[in-house]
Parts: sequence; C-alpha cells; structure tokens
Amino acid sequence: MAKVYEFMANGTEEIEALTVIDVLRRGGVDARMVSITGSEYIESSHGIVIKCDTTIEQADLSDADFLLLPGGLPGSTNLLEHEGVREALMKQAADGKRIGAICAAPMVLGDLGLLSGKRATCYPGFEKYMDGAEYTQDIFTVDGNIITGCGPAATLPYSYAILEMLTDKDTAEGLKEGMMFNRLMQAR
Repeated sequence: MAKVYEFMANGTEEIEALTVIDVLRRGGVDARMVSITGSEYIESSHGIVIKCDTTIEQADLSDADFLLLPGGLPGSTNLLEHEGVREALMKQAADGKRIGAICAAPMVLGDLGLLSGKRATCYPGFEKYMDGAEYTQDIFTVDGNIITGCGPAATLPYSYAILEMLTDKDTAEGLKEGMMFNRLMQAR
C-alpha cells in the first residue's frame, strides 16, 4: 500500500488539506496528516481545529511514496519556514520520490529550487515565488516527480491525479464516478 504524508501547519487551507486525504483514503492509500506545530492539532486558515494523525517529530517519513503540502496562508509560509519540512522535501526529491503542493504551497518548492526547469502551477500571484519554473496556469500540472495545483477549486482533480499516480486509472475513475465528480463535470 502506498504511503503519503501531508504536512499540516497553522493557517493551512482546509479544503486543500482534507480533500486530498479523504480521496486518497477512499482509494486505499495510507494517507496521514503530519502536524508541524509541536502538537497533534492545527488551526486552519478559517479557524477550524484539525487533529492530525501524528507530529513531524514522531513521524518516520522514510517510507513516504508522496509528500504533500496544502496551501493557505499563513499555512504555506509556516511550511516554508519549518526546517523539518524543508529537510524532508529535499530528501524526498534527492531520492526521486513524489512531491505535491497546491495553491500558495508551490512557493516552498520554489524556494528549495525543486521547481527549477519544471512546469508548475499555483494560485495566481504566487508564480513569482516559483523560482526557475515555467508557470502553466493549469488546474494542476505534473512534471516528473512533482505535481502542483492552482487552488481550492482544483482540489478534487488534483487529488484524483495523485490517486491515479499511486494506484491506477481504474481506481481513480471509479472513485470519480462514486463521488459524483463526473456528473458534476457533465452538468457544466
């Protein structure tokens, strides 16, 4: 079973954090929320208190197939400034493993140089923090081991893409159908 760890900070955008965890768990992926606050609890960007599965101090990230960064402010800034998050991302990249970031969070990858020469997307206005990246403006963009998403409305397509990367197309398509995502897209 694939293992995913999502870093959670105070000020995290809740839809971007919780939706991807929900989709991955529904798809059979071992997806865990990792608090970087020193406690299992974080307070989201809209004042919702979320209990995470573990803390960064307790987590063993060595078996991570994917590391994820939800967006939101000041959540993305808090992720950017956390040395443990930075070290984990650099090791994940050095090992050629997958990393995802959505909304404002691609700025963390940009600051670490992980987007240099890659295509990437983010919340409009944050592209200036994606050093060396080609800004796509797409809903989500996959380039090599990195997937980026543009913001809250992109959360479901971004999550299904990650699920497909970790499982297979049939699993992701089945979940899209079961969650009525395909019906939503047809209703436009």
